[in-house]
Amino acid sequence: MPGDLPHAAPSALADGAPADPSAVVVAAGVIKRYGTNVVLDGTDLVVRRGVTGLLGANGAGKTTLLGLLLGLHRRDGGALSVLGADPVAAGPEVRARIGYSPEHHNLPPDLPANDFVQHVAEVHGLPRAEAVGRASDALWFVGMGEERMRPLGTLSTGQRQRVKLAQAIAHDPELVILDEPTDGLDPTQRETMLALIRRLASDFGMSVLLSSHLLDEVERTCSEVVILNGGRVTAAGGLDELRGEGRGVTVEVDGDRDALVAAWREVGLDVVVDGPRLVVTRGPALAHLDQAEVLRLVRDHVAHLGLGLRRLEHRTVSLEDVYLRVGT
Repeated sequence: MPGDLPHAAPSALADGAPADPSAVVVAAGVIKRYGTNVVLDGTDLVVRRGVTGLLGANGAGKTTLLGLLLGLHRRDGGALSVLGADPVAAGPEVRARIGYSPEHHNLPPDLPANDFVQHVAEVHGLPRAEAVGRASDALWFVGMGEERMRPLGTLSTGQRQRVKLAQAIAHDPELVILDEPTDGLDPTQRETMLALIRRLASDFGMSVLLSSHLLDEVERTCSEVVILNGGRVTAAGGLDELRGEGRGVTVEVDGDRDALVAAWREVGLDVVVDGPRLVVTRGPALAHLDQAEVLRLVRDHVAHLGLGLRRLEHRTVSLEDVYLRVGT
């Protein structure tokens, strides 16, 4: 259920390695302050292998959390493990295994894309000869192979986003952190970028942490989600787990809705009026019914009262529903 966060026990980090073998990031009670401003207030989270979305409003602490994962900031409390190590105590070693694409587009304008990606690969520890080949491969992978010798300052926003992705993956990292990777992209470019991100996990076995404010983007790309609110994780887990099973039935009818609502409530159904829609769910007395049986019961009452049926469908819970419930 949303809000039932699997807390990372501090003991899981006592030896520097997460107890969960599928976890790439484990945080327990992480605190980060800037002066008197508490940005992260006892944050607990687990990020597992695959593609995980990081959601939260502006000021929720997403950027600060990413900085902590990269070892760029020191936390003021709690324990943190990234790929089995403390990102501050073992900063260079951890960063060598991480790829990072920042939100900003401030790239050196006179440097060719290929040289930039090669340089970042070398910074991550690749020998020069290997970095040359990896840079070329990464740029071809993101669709910038034919443009790889162009100076970064001559590239469009979409092209620079792809170059940033290339430099994040050229050294074959275990974890890729992407901060708003579709910012500034048109719908076609956005779909291409999301497809590339999915391939990082499915084809190359990389784990991806995707920070985004676009709910539909996260819902279509990620297998797990972490929602930050006020410096705390308010919900986390698999998408199916957070959304739950289908929640009732959505109905729209022509005619006397009051009589219909009364009939449903009399047999033990719960009804919520949502504008023109009626949302019908199982009451405690009908907890034994499955979704299909609820739908049939609702349909039969509509037919018995002779009402016109405009809409009848299973109601599912979207990521937006979850976010509005716990993330604002």
